[in-house]
Amino acid sequence: MKIYIRNMACESCKVVVKDALLELNLHPVKVELGEAEIKEELSDSKKEKLESIINKVGLEIVESKGGILIEKIKHHIQQYVLSEDQKKTNISDYLSQKLKKDYNYLSNAFSDMESSTIIHYVNRVKMERAKEMILFEDHNLTEIADKLHFNNLSAFSTQFKKITGFNPTHFKNLKQKRRLAMQDLSKKNSKI
Repeated sequence: MKIYIRNMACESCKVVVKDALLELNLHPVKVELGEAEIKEELSDSKKEKLESIINKVGLEIVESKGGILIEKIKHHIQQYVLSEDQKKTNISDYLSQKLKKDYNYLSNAFSDMESSTIIHYVNRVKMERAKEMILFEDHNLTEIADKLHFNNLSAFSTQFKKITGFNPTHFKNLKQKRRLAMQDLSKKNSKI
């Protein structure tokens, strides 16, 4: 049985879900970002217990078709941002190909459920990745702009400032650097 889970965005989320399943004596076949597959059916009581455990870290079970689609879109956006092939494929073609649906349908569904566009979400994911690279990796800003597939440093800097309120250099120099958890991206209703 597949269980779809909202806000899974990192390896630690997968560990939390797998541990929760094992704690409930369920047998995970696989745990991926946005979903887990177990050997057995999930009873209502175990579903409530699982929901209680994963809610503590900002995760939640998704049951509606629309919610499942949005989680799949988010998962593929994260894969797209990290992809080396991103320069060759635009996001609309990428999502249409991965989800086998028309991009306009995906875009409208996403906007209706998230109060944000796919493009705004992609840019927010890119900027969170940029913050990680600035804080934890040894890349200069030009390399970061290139790795995130911006045409140039200026385009990257403009988008970074638009989303974070800081230019990348200023952010790099901040004493108390903060980073949003990927789970919080959905909760932020930022109009860009």
